[in-house]
Amino acid sequence: MTDTPTRTAADRIAFIRAHTALAAPPLVPEVPMYLATEITPLWQATEAWLEHHQVPPPFWAFAWAGGQALARHVLDNPGLVVGKRVLDFATGSGLVAIAAAKAGAAHVVAVEIDPFATAATELNAGANGVAVETRLADLVGQPLPDVEVLLAGDICYERPFAERALAWFRDLTRAGTLVLMGDPGRTYLPRTGLEPLATYTVPTTRELEDREQRETTVWRVP
Repeated sequence: MTDTPTRTAADRIAFIRAHTALAAPPLVPEVPMYLATEITPLWQATEAWLEHHQVPPPFWAFAWAGGQALARHVLDNPGLVVGKRVLDFATGSGLVAIAAAKAGAAHVVAVEIDPFATAATELNAGANGVAVETRLADLVGQPLPDVEVLLAGDICYERPFAERALAWFRDLTRAGTLVLMGDPGRTYLPRTGLEPLATYTVPTTRELEDREQRETTVWRVP
């Protein structure tokens, strides 16, 4: 990979291939992903290096605890999504979307606002042999009449975004959509008004988190 800006879709795919490696998330070993690991250049990347390559913060390069727990729950409980139209909101690496496809969802859409994330999702879906439609859009606040299940992993890390997303999720549930969230206790997760479905211990790393394991809950938005 040459030291050039990553502006086109092909550039982004090439960048991801060159700076990540196929690895299995600890809680979801059956879903190999192109991830940043200790042996890849992206793991040691600095802010200046990312800026030079025109790469936003690479949240898509890691399998975050909330996404791993939600993906595990979907794979272990395929009845939640089988035969249904599913949307993975703020998909990141596409882990949850891929889990839904593997669990038998009829159609899966993975939504992001970062083009690197949609590129990574397409690459990861291909590595897993499943079909996932990617969409580059901010859908918060929009009605989703064609979506039966919305999945969201690890979105409560910033107050304005979390509050905006949760209000939208409640609107969607009132319209009949099943909304499930995976969260390891992020600061802006609401302390009331959610129904816990399952809790998982997710192995992580101190380079990403403040501990080596995170207790992570899958919630239903009632």
